[in-house]
Amino acid sequence: MKCDVISLDNEKVDSIDLDESVFGLKVRADILARMVNWQLAKRRAGTQKTKTRSEIRGTTAKPYRQKGLGRARLGSRKAPQLRGGGVAFGPVLRGHAHKLQKKVRRLALKTALSAKQADGKLVVLDAAKMEKAKTADLAKHITKLGWRSVLLIDGAETDPNFSRAAANIVGLDVLPSQGANVYDILRRDTLVLTKGAVEQLVERLK
Repeated sequence: MKCDVISLDNEKVDSIDLDESVFGLKVRADILARMVNWQLAKRRAGTQKTKTRSEIRGTTAKPYRQKGLGRARLGSRKAPQLRGGGVAFGPVLRGHAHKLQKKVRRLALKTALSAKQADGKLVVLDAAKMEKAKTADLAKHITKLGWRSVLLIDGAETDPNFSRAAANIVGLDVLPSQGANVYDILRRDTLVLTKGAVEQLVERLK
């Protein structure tokens, strides 16, 4: 499929053929949901923790004798039912990551790219480069282009000046092609790919 290539000045400079096998797939919400859940699960620290009765400080003496008081038997002040006792079945340190097949992850990334293309929210940029790392200059280009919530994916490496200028602009994320992922693509309204990014992604996913 044909797609226009524009410059940062919002002028058409070229056109490019987008590979149907990467940018023309049927959108599957179930695959996207599985991938997003997988990514977010991997990000979780899993550092939540409560102390069990074996971990809290306290006496190990039997509080009172076993029989003769008419009370329930009790062997420790650390029991979960007592104030200051350990927590029963509380959260523990653990990893929340789960497995997801490589072919599903690859399909999910293709589907995310195809979804943006189908919605008309995929833009191909000639190059994401700047002579000086000036946020004000880049902000003018962004305003002219009408971008508000954007993920820009560059080639193998991002231009240092462009990345530095984009760092202070709210709603603009910049990633190299290797960092392209489903969650970041979906969380931004517009997806911008440089010509180098298109080549890298097609080579990676085809």
